[in-house]
Order: sequence, then structure tokens, then C-alpha cells
Amino acid sequence: MNTELVIFILYLIFTVGIGVYFFLRSKDTNEKDYFLGGRKMGPWVSALSAGASDMSAWVLMGLPASVYAFGVGKTWIAIGLAIGYTLSWIFEAPRLRRYSIAAKDSITIPQYLTNRFLSGSKAMQVICAVIFLVAYTVYAASSIKACGTLFHTVVGIDPTVAMYVAAVVIISYTFMGGFSAVCWTDFFQGLLMLGALLVAPIFALSFIQGGNGAANLEHAATGYFSLFTDWKDVASGLGWGLGYFGMPHIIIRFMSVRSDKDIKKSAAIGVTWTLLILGFAVASGIVGRMLLGEIEDSSTVFIQMVRRIFPPVVSGILLSAILAASMSTADSQLLASASAFASDVYKPIFRKGKASDKEMFWMGRVVVLIIAIVALLIASNPNSGTIMGLVENAWGVFGAAFGPVILLSLFWRRLTFGGAVAGIVVGAAVDILWLAFLGSFGLYEIIPGFLCGLIAAVAVSLLSKAPGKDVTDIFDAVASDRVAEDRA
Repeated sequence: MNTELVIFILYLIFTVGIGVYFFLRSKDTNEKDYFLGGRKMGPWVSALSAGASDMSAWVLMGLPASVYAFGVGKTWIAIGLAIGYTLSWIFEAPRLRRYSIAAKDSITIPQYLTNRFLSGSKAMQVICAVIFLVAYTVYAASSIKACGTLFHTVVGIDPTVAMYVAAVVIISYTFMGGFSAVCWTDFFQGLLMLGALLVAPIFALSFIQGGNGAANLEHAATGYFSLFTDWKDVASGLGWGLGYFGMPHIIIRFMSVRSDKDIKKSAAIGVTWTLLILGFAVASGIVGRMLLGEIEDSSTVFIQMVRRIFPPVVSGILLSAILAASMSTADSQLLASASAFASDVYKPIFRKGKASDKEMFWMGRVVVLIIAIVALLIASNPNSGTIMGLVENAWGVFGAAFGPVILLSLFWRRLTFGGAVAGIVVGAAVDILWLAFLGSFGLYEIIPGFLCGLIAAVAVSLLSKAPGKDVTDIFDAVASDRVAEDRA
């Protein structure tokens, strides 16, 4: 227990050290550097950062727990995520990077959606910022809560105390180093997550003696290995993949890659990493059932499996992957919400575009601090819900609100500013209302939210005046790949 605690502490010190490093280099940085890394991210860092910021603690705790408790039918979540992530890198990433440059070198998703239509209205930025602040606060709370669960389960520390410690560390390196620190910590955390998920189930198989594995599976749920269950489970699992097209803290990585050539490399690396992560997360749930049999808390299946088969030094390193998963998502969410408020609300509305780079630099840091504190209060509330539940709610809102609009903005010339606003508002509203009033139906709310947002965006656009020639000229330049690399 003490050995594992020491390793956790060393890992936390390492991540803070990355933040300090980029803070010391930040004397000449500006708003674009702090929120987008100056569009200088290489393929490995951008790919693993995008993956790690996506795969929060649920991939090591929530997904294995679902497969452990309910069977292979829960694999549809992993299948949906794998399909969505692959398609987002292949089709969305290259065009979003080029379009964000062409649209006045936008550094945030709300900026891109506003500049895409050359609009002077601030409505889009304000609406996006509100959704960001609410949903990301909930999302970050799930990551902080996972840190508390890990420390409490492994070393017996009070979960609330552990949450505060984790929050301080996450705030520290995000506050100091901005996007570059977040991406580089995510890079190392992505490697650690992959290593842990590759090692644990493979070694666990060698510890299953004789017929013990089959005996443990006999006590599992009926139809444990049945992939095709209720149609709503299948549809809901696949629906998770829709979230990738509108997840701001993930697709912002597409905008940060330094060249179109590196996008292709990043796609290959990122998709391979994600497929391995999802596949071995599912395997961890099945192998955990075979090795452990019945356990009281299914969310700890990965933790208990690792602690049973490895010595403390190794288990401490592998369990740090859960810390990595939690922190790599929370830091990205804090930075994305901070950039949305600072760049899209504070600067254009409160400061009328007159804020200096230094002022924006520090405003972003202040917002990071405020959101982290609110997320910590939510996470420490015993009635806040499960880790998986918090992630599911936030993921649904983002996917339904932004997914249809981002895709239409990249591939449909006729989309209007009003259509985009309608798509975001309707998508978010339907998602939330479905969860509140029709959640018991059993269909993941992102599906009706996404479809309604898509319909609203198309309908309002067709009923509105067509975009002007200046807007369509930019679309045509992006579509024909005539955006100069030196503008990045």
C-alpha cells in the first residue's frame, strides 16, 4: 500500500513538472500558444493527446465494469466509439484544421463556428460558452471523482481528500503550461494507459488455474457472451460514436496539428491506439470475471485484478494509468471551457476586443481555477451520481449539440449562421429533455438529440437566405485544399 502510494506521488510530481517546464517557457507566448499550442503539435503528441483526453477513467473502470457485470453485449459501446473515432480522424480532422485556419485562424470551436460564416454576431460564441461551462464542469467532476475512488480503494485515503489532491495537481499544470503542457502530459499518460491495458489482462490469463475461469463464468449473467441483446442497447452503444464529431476537447487537437501531412500520421497513430485501448478494456472485464469471480464493486475489477497478480511496485505503476486517464481528460476539459469563456465571451464582449495577450493569458488561468473548484464540489457530493453516469450525460450533450453542426459546417456549402445556432440549441435541448423525461425508455439521449439537431440546422438553413459569396468562396477554397500551410 505504501509502495503504491509513493509511486502515485512520484507520478503526480512528474505531471506538475511538465507544467512548470512550459510555464518557464511561456514568457513570450500569446493567446494562441496558451489555448492551441501555436498549432505546432507533432503527430505522436496530437494523436495520443486526442486519445487520452477522450479515454477518461471510465475506460479503465466504467467499461470493464460494465462488461464484467453484464457481459459482452456492452461491447457495443466500444464498437460505436471505435467507428466514430476512426471516421472523425479520416474525414473531419483534415478539413477542420484547414477550415479553422481559413476562418480567420480560429483557435476555439466557437470562434470557428462564428468565423465560418464571417458573422459579427456574438450569439454563437455565447451559446457555445454556456454549454461548454455547464457540460465540462460535469465532465471534469467525473474525472476528479475517479481519482478519489482510486486512492480510497488502493491506499485507503478518504476519497474527498484524494479528490482535492488530484484537483490541485490538475489545476497546477493546466494553469501554468496551458495547451502544450496538457498535450505533453496526455502523451505520456496515453502511453501509460496503453501499457497497463496491454499487460494486465494478458498476465491475468496466466493466473487463472484449471477450470476456475469457467466456474466463475457460470455465475455470470445469463447470456454473458451474447453480443446481440436488446436493439436499444445496440443502438445506444453505437450512438456513443456520434459524440466524437462534436467533442470540443478532442476535435480541438485536429486544429492544433502543425500540417496536413502530420494529420495522416496522427490519424494512423490515434486510431491504432484507440482500437487497442477499447479492445483490451473489454478483455479486462471478461478476464476479470474469470479471475476474480463475484466482487462487491464491479468498478474496481481492473484495480483488484492488477493488485492480485503484480507486486506493489508494478501494480503502483499500472494503477497510475487510472490517474492518467482521469487527469488527461480533466485537464483538456478545463482548458477547453476556459478558452471558450476567455476568448469567446470575455475578450469580445466584456473587453470589446481590447484585451492584451497577457490579460487573456491570465484570464484563461483564472477560469481554469474557477471551473475546477465547481467540478470538485460536484464530485465530492455523494449524490452526484456514478463516474460512468456523469461521463454519459456530458458526452451526450456535446455530441448532440455540436456534432451535426460541425459536420455540416465542413461538408455542406448551404449551411447558414442561423441554421448552425438552431442546430446547437435544438440538439442540446432535445438531449437534456430526453434524459429528463424519456430516460427510462432505454435509448441513449445522444441519438434523438443528434438527429433533431441535424434536422433543425438543415431546415433553418433552407428557410434562410443563402450564404454570401464571401462565405462560399472560403468553403470552396477549403474543399479544394487551397488553404496555404504558411497561414497556420
